Amino acid sequence: MAASAAEESGVDDYTKDGTVDLKGNPVLRSKRGRWKACSFIVVYEVFERMAYYGISTNLIIFLTKKLHQGTVASANNVTNWSGTVWIMPILGAYIADAHLGRYRTFLIASAICLTGMGLLTLAVSLPSLKPPPCLDVNKGNCKPASTLQLAVFFGALYMLALGTGGTKPNISTIGADQFDEFHPKEKAQKLSFFNWWMFSIFFGTLFATTILVYIQDNVGWSLGYGLPTIGLAISILIFVAGTPFYRHKLPTGSPFTKMASVIVAAVRNWRLPLPNDPKELHELGFEEYAKQGAFRIDSTPSLRFLNKAAIRRGSSDSWKLCTVTQVEETKQMLRMIPVLICTFMPSTMLAQTHTLFIKQGTTLDRSIGSHFQIPPASLAAFVTISMLLSVVIYDRLFVKIMQRITKNPRGITLLQRMGIGMILHVLIMIIASRVERHRLDVARQNGQVGNGSGQALPLTIFTLLPQFMLVGVADAFTEVAKIEFFYDQAPESMKSLGTSYSMTSIGIGNFLSSFLLSTVSSITHKHGNGWIMNNLNASHLDYYYAFLAVLSAINFFLFLLISKFYVYKAEVSGSIKALADELKDKKLKPFSEKHTHT
Repeated sequence: MAASAAEESGVDDYTKDGTVDLKGNPVLRSKRGRWKACSFIVVYEVFERMAYYGISTNLIIFLTKKLHQGTVASANNVTNWSGTVWIMPILGAYIADAHLGRYRTFLIASAICLTGMGLLTLAVSLPSLKPPPCLDVNKGNCKPASTLQLAVFFGALYMLALGTGGTKPNISTIGADQFDEFHPKEKAQKLSFFNWWMFSIFFGTLFATTILVYIQDNVGWSLGYGLPTIGLAISILIFVAGTPFYRHKLPTGSPFTKMASVIVAAVRNWRLPLPNDPKELHELGFEEYAKQGAFRIDSTPSLRFLNKAAIRRGSSDSWKLCTVTQVEETKQMLRMIPVLICTFMPSTMLAQTHTLFIKQGTTLDRSIGSHFQIPPASLAAFVTISMLLSVVIYDRLFVKIMQRITKNPRGITLLQRMGIGMILHVLIMIIASRVERHRLDVARQNGQVGNGSGQALPLTIFTLLPQFMLVGVADAFTEVAKIEFFYDQAPESMKSLGTSYSMTSIGIGNFLSSFLLSTVSSITHKHGNGWIMNNLNASHLDYYYAFLAVLSAINFFLFLLISKFYVYKAEVSGSIKALADELKDKKLKPFSEKHTHT
């Protein structure tokens, strides 16, 4: 009876989700995990986001003003670096899942991050690591940075990217690991953890895009980079201090290996005929999956060729014979790839907020009163603010209205939510094109085209505010839905890989932005009227934004076609069905009460 009471209270029992301490021993629920452990992790994330956005948001300004790079070169360097930052988590997740575990991978990666931040602070501080100052608007007339100076700066920058590859995919998962999925109270607490997690991201991002960019523009880059470096060092120490309280999950092998084995086995068995009855394919019993806390998935006719990986042929080699569940998990990951491809363009649109949008801001009147100058990069704070407000309005108002109309517990489907965001991206680029056309008209009226005077146009920087605010609204639809979709639709054993799809989308979107910018710039220069030049007043960014609007529209119609044929994964837990039943009960209850009363 006492044991039962202890188990119910959750004080002295062991966790049931397989979490252990660093030595591999089972852990007592009362000794490790939950909010005591998560407090260390949430604090770390505030400083990590502050460091990342403190660099990425204002990077184009440093590259043009201090390293004397042109518009295209600096914008591409920003997007190439951002692309690398968001692609690297695939490597970090693989190392954690297959070899070192999340905690050890995170510690090594955070040390690399701190080293990169330290070198970056030195690169912006020491005069010998920067070319001499130059106020000429045409950066082609300035002395370029030497090979050594570029090597130190970009070496530090990409060292930071390598480190974030190990921290980004693991820190949030370490936080989620502190709550036991098999304990009702802790499972509910996990949802609350993700709310605090998002709050820490917003807080760190807002601080970076307001305070840090102001310090960088008006006080100095040494302090602007030094503060997040010190903050990152303190946050790593705080994370390490929480070690005695953490729960850990052992490496279970990479999902890439599981998927590869299915594809290889299917290719090896391509000559063998598929049996008419799917029950003749290789599969384990329900009890085997129950032991592992996993779910068995029945065979489906889609991507039928992969079913050949489960044809019994007298071999237990996993590269020749796979279970039906393993085949279906691979199918689920492959079915999402067309949707993933359609998310590249929205990520490309998002890249403009850290490059060309900010570059436009440098040409406008940034003064408030007689003394204060708004840093161009600080407009990115409005993306964060509008996204936060939009998410709250979406959750509290839009979903409730749509539930009544569609009878869907989510209000609208995840793909519909994503599609609305894509429509907004088309609108953003149309507005950006119109605003840029107005800016160019003002430049012509004031005789500031030519080679550029370097003086601000008599046009407030807040002219750009609508496009920044709309990006935040679009993110509340596309980006949030994208993260939820890839996590939700991934099989239970491949959730980390599903999450990495959304990060990969941002990475490839940034690389695509670099490709488009370079290609358009090169083609238009050859025809004598460059759309993107160092002097924006003599450029035609309005044409470029219109071009991006057309690409976004084409991408949206492709997305509609793919969405039409996409089949959502069956809800294993039945949670959506339960929510739907709850909705029906709410609707039927008033009717039945009224009927009974009469």
